[in-house]
Amino acid sequence: MDKSMLGDLDSLPEGDKLRMTAMIDQLQIRDSLRMYNSLVERCFTDCVDTFRRKTLDKQEETCVRRCAEKFLKHSMRVGMRFAELNQGAPTQD
Repeated sequence: MDKSMLGDLDSLPEGDKLRMTAMIDQLQIRDSLRMYNSLVERCFTDCVDTFRRKTLDKQEETCVRRCAEKFLKHSMRVGMRFAELNQGAPTQD
């Protein structure tokens, strides 16, 4: 967790710190699930055309793999860029 985004949690009472930490954890889990759902929906929509069999054919499997790799690389790059910008932002004291 990046304290600079939240201010100094050490100044809060212990109960509030625990509640704040739990809330942040829940938000991070929610964001991870949203990203995963977005990846699945996008790659499935882009790569799967028919439902002839239970498993993906080789072309669909390759498409899904490339789509997922591209999506994750893009997400990591955006996250890194956001962190860079956040480090350069003035802190509020």
